[in-house]
Amino acid sequence: MKTRRRLVYAGGIMLLLAGCGGDDNGDEATNGALQEPQGAEAPPPDEAEPPVAEVAPVDPLEVEVEASASLRPDRRLMVEGETNLPDGALLRIVVERELSGVRWQSRTSVQQGGFNAGPFGPGSGLPDGGYTINVLLTEANVQPAGVRERIGEQGQYLAGPLVQTSRHGLGQTIAYSHRLLIGSEPRRTSDRVEVLQVD
Repeated sequence: MKTRRRLVYAGGIMLLLAGCGGDDNGDEATNGALQEPQGAEAPPPDEAEPPVAEVAPVDPLEVEVEASASLRPDRRLMVEGETNLPDGALLRIVVERELSGVRWQSRTSVQQGGFNAGPFGPGSGLPDGGYTINVLLTEANVQPAGVRERIGEQGQYLAGPLVQTSRHGLGQTIAYSHRLLIGSEPRRTSDRVEVLQVD
């Protein structure tokens, strides 16, 4: 009889212990991890974030170019000029004969505010007549990093009457033109033109 009471007593304790355990509805914390009480606010963000660096505005570059030419003894043309474009800026110099449209070109860069290129023309020398010298700034995407920093990634900091939109849609470039006449009997013209005579 005592043994039976002990079994009933032990069975009752086990039922009580089973009733105190968590149920399987997912409310119980897993692996002993503590759950945050609902409605708790997230901690404030770190107020010591580094300030965002401000980019200093870049002043527009009012581009100036001045070019001149000289005729070598072999009647080929040398071009030199001055500009306020940054050193290292890549230029393309094109000399075109007005009568035939034949062109000669050379690539150069700005050094200490100046540039030079040539000789231009065939080995037999340039015939008498009118010529146009074009100084063209190469598109910004192929310029050295220091030049792009001054003129802009799309040439957007270039300003002035020499500025034009790139034919290839690659931003802004500059184009400068200068006319000249070669020969001992230059034509009459009302345009501003440099006359180169053969000595």
